Amino acid sequence: MASSFGAAQVLVASNRGPVSYEVADDGSLRAKRGGGGLVSGLSAIGPEAGALWVCSALSDGDREAVRRGVGEDGVRMLDIPADVHAGAYNGIANSVLWFVHHMLYQTPVEPVFDAEFRRQWASYEAYNRAFAEALAEEAARGAAVLVQDYHLTLVPGMLRELRPDLRIGHFSHTPWAPPEYFAMLPDDIARQVLRGMLGADRLGFLTHRWADAFTACCERFAGGTGDTEIGVHGLGADADFLRARSHEADVEERIATLREEIGEGRRTIVRVDRTELSKNIVRGLLAYRQLLDDHPEWRERVVHLAFAYPSRQDLAVYRDYTAEVQRVAEEINERYGTPDWRPVVLHVRDDFARSLAAYRLADVALVNPIRDGMNLVAKEVPVVSDAGCVLVLSREAGAHEELGEDAITVNPYDVVDTARALHEALTMGPDERTDRTKRLAASATALPPARWFLDQLNALRDGPAPA
Repeated sequence: MASSFGAAQVLVASNRGPVSYEVADDGSLRAKRGGGGLVSGLSAIGPEAGALWVCSALSDGDREAVRRGVGEDGVRMLDIPADVHAGAYNGIANSVLWFVHHMLYQTPVEPVFDAEFRRQWASYEAYNRAFAEALAEEAARGAAVLVQDYHLTLVPGMLRELRPDLRIGHFSHTPWAPPEYFAMLPDDIARQVLRGMLGADRLGFLTHRWADAFTACCERFAGGTGDTEIGVHGLGADADFLRARSHEADVEERIATLREEIGEGRRTIVRVDRTELSKNIVRGLLAYRQLLDDHPEWRERVVHLAFAYPSRQDLAVYRDYTAEVQRVAEEINERYGTPDWRPVVLHVRDDFARSLAAYRLADVALVNPIRDGMNLVAKEVPVVSDAGCVLVLSREAGAHEELGEDAITVNPYDVVDTARALHEALTMGPDERTDRTKRLAASATALPPARWFLDQLNALRDGPAPA
């Protein structure tokens, strides 16, 4: 590492960055900017703050941009070898750590921590080390570094060794597993993850539940949290952006198309998810089928708009899950559909404008994850809804901590009770629906993305100086 420090005063590190590149037919590179809370937050601190985003090159276009020296101001993309990234990202982050924190293993047959796992863990270490070294090189003396999520749990500890002068934070966007489930990891790996995290001055979580679970893991496996501060920042919806974007012309066009698919005078149950295993889309469809069985009066009077956008299709288990979602939706339509009524309108192609259109049309929003760090859909629908929307919400969603009082709570595994909740939501009176929606929208926007980021940054800067 160079002896002189870099110039960046505020640094963010994440697997995916705020920009991606693709190679056009003529060989030129086209940049596409992303959105989200981190982008909003970094924009809010202003260009004079000396901010830098360190991320991984994910696509062929990204890697070509790095090779050509093409880049955006304020972004450093790391061209980590493809095999190292695959082992770290697919082998460990998404196939081990994500499964542990979402408690999704079928334990009679998985996980199996064999020699291949150890090879992939070495890639995860190398991937984290590449980030730590880049951050150490770019950060000014005393800079603030905010590391993101389960992909980079080892970075705080590695960076602390390289640059003890830095203020280091880490934020977890997922749940955190309770000690009895976290113990599934090999003992040395569990300790390494926790000690890596505890290299930070401050750790952030989406809810008190996840923060408490992390603390309990540290007490059991790492002798406590030491001097590391633990904070909770419940990311909220960006009301101004959502309300403006949801009334643009392309959304109005999608509303007209969806109304044709729904049919005149019918109620709508809406869900918008990626086809991640934790989102519980299949049980949601089964609950809707149960509703049609238990309350045949709803047949031809309600439509389930189910948007299930493909996720992580390079992993076989996700491809299988996506296929099962489609199979169950088709089965419901074949069993109950009529020439004039399609009970489930399923869309699997990602379309943000169509999602916003569905938010506006929703009479009921179904958000029933098995386990979710937050779930922004639960927060976005009440903000955008035209006529008020009843939220049916899993008690296992992080958002339940803030929204549960004004939602109808469900056990995500209980299909019969979820069907009951859907019926309750569909029959709720207009005044109660309106009142609940207003309270949900207020709770959902309490900590908008820019303030969510700035709160963490300020808390990190205001904490004790590094030793």
